[in-house]
Amino acid sequence: MWLVLAALSGGVAVATGAYASHGLGDPRAVELFRIAGQYQMWHALGLGGVAALARFGAGEGRAGWLLAVAGWCFVAGTVLFCGALYLLAIQGPSPLGAVAPVGGIAFMVGWLALAGVGVRWMAGPARNGG
Repeated sequence: MWLVLAALSGGVAVATGAYASHGLGDPRAVELFRIAGQYQMWHALGLGGVAALARFGAGEGRAGWLLAVAGWCFVAGTVLFCGALYLLAIQGPSPLGAVAPVGGIAFMVGWLALAGVGVRWMAGPARNGG
């Protein structure tokens, strides 16, 4: 599942980059799409890392819970943060723009959860629970 979400997110990031380059005329909208696309692509790669870790055993035991938190936070951050920036670029300011900081926090929580997986992994199987 994580790999599918990573691939879809990466594909959308490429598509939005193309749209920004060829379909948008307003420099501010282009910049917002560029920022959102960069964040989306980096977190698509992060989801790919979650997929790889889950596939190769880092997602067992307690680390598995942290890995799922990381994955879902990357997905939520992409939808909320990147989605808010895409909407802002297309339709201008709206109340939905207020969710961008929540998406940014989700990204940060995701990276902290992934760091927790790494700490559990370094601690070895006895502490990992797997």
